[in-house]
Amino acid sequence: MIVLIVLLIAAGLGVSYWLLMSPFAPSSRDYPHRGPDAERVVALTFDDGPNEPYTSQILDLLAAHDIRATFFHVGQCVERHPEVALRVIDAGHVVGNHSLSHRFGTYLRPRAFEREVERTQGILAQVTGRTPALARTPWLWRQPLLLRMLRRRGLHAVAGEFGHALEVFQPSGVRMARRAVAKTRPGSILIFHDGFDGRGGNRAETVVAVRETIAGLLARGYRFVTVDELLGVPAYQV
Repeated sequence: MIVLIVLLIAAGLGVSYWLLMSPFAPSSRDYPHRGPDAERVVALTFDDGPNEPYTSQILDLLAAHDIRATFFHVGQCVERHPEVALRVIDAGHVVGNHSLSHRFGTYLRPRAFEREVERTQGILAQVTGRTPALARTPWLWRQPLLLRMLRRRGLHAVAGEFGHALEVFQPSGVRMARRAVAKTRPGSILIFHDGFDGRGGNRAETVVAVRETIAGLLARGYRFVTVDELLGVPAYQV
């Protein structure tokens, strides 16, 4: 009986993940995880930053190859590293909204999550002078009420594919890069993490993964674009 209960719980969690978090579920049409596949282009995206020194190290790698990327910043992290958020903008990258605290509990209180989005919009506008038109919910949570709230606030929800499913545990950067390159197709939106939730954390292997992923995709003839370019939507609100 206990085994059956465990199996039912696991099945329920699996279905919930598929419906509300997987970028490949049918309900993801309002939360695109890729762009058109007519050209050999890919969008690199980075979540959970700024987080030092790793965000700056990733910026150095991108600058070395003249690549522009999209950074979905956490509001509290921007408050912690405002100079890095400004450097992201000054380098020509695009910044999007990734909530204020990256706490799962706010999803259980939709009005609280809306306040987090609103607060982060204000923080990013104050620090960078830009008000994002792009947003990504933590863990790619795709509850319809939240997506409607983002649209109401003039935000385009953007998902993507994780470069490596176990990046949070920081496996070998080379191994993460091999997986990221293997899954990339024309129009892919790849997700890496320069931070961990809203708390920072060691992302040294992610830096290695980004370096090797760039090298691998360049060798395969890919060109790098920002998410707004790939999807044909505005990067910032007027």
